[in-house]
Amino acid sequence: MKILRELCGWLVYIVIIVAITFLINTFVGQRTHVKGSSMEPHLSEGDNLIVDKISYRFRDPERYEIVVFPYQFESNTFYIKRIIGLPGERVQIIGGFIYIDGERLHEDYGLAVMESAGLAADPIQLMRDEYFVLGDNRNHSSDSRDPSVGVLNRSDLLGRAWLRIWPLNQFGVIPHE
Repeated sequence: MKILRELCGWLVYIVIIVAITFLINTFVGQRTHVKGSSMEPHLSEGDNLIVDKISYRFRDPERYEIVVFPYQFESNTFYIKRIIGLPGERVQIIGGFIYIDGERLHEDYGLAVMESAGLAADPIQLMRDEYFVLGDNRNHSSDSRDPSVGVLNRSDLLGRAWLRIWPLNQFGVIPHE
């Protein structure tokens, strides 16, 4: 009888731990890893990150934040990109540079002048809940310029990259500006 009581106690303990883990992973944060070079030099192949899934429940995403979203054509695949265009803005890439509402965006995240404007060769008018994202390694990134990614709806955003946990020598909060 004592063994059965102790076994039930352990079972309840395990169920509580699994439930808490599920709730945290679903609503608060999630671990993901970087695959590829599209966010270099800020994030590199093999970096492990914690994604903040709670911030966007209380505020809108902001320009230059690094966001994580699911890739629509492959399950369990997530993309990591930087928000460039916000809802209501008109985004276009001319001569390798980004223009927001006709004004050149001065930012230092891209590694080089973009060789391809892709979908943004023509102006893209973002609707109420749409975002335009780019990788920092602009000439080696599938992002909103690519038809397979396109503009993102707010509901597509899993969260923002918050904390780098691996490699340990780069452990820390990820700067967004």
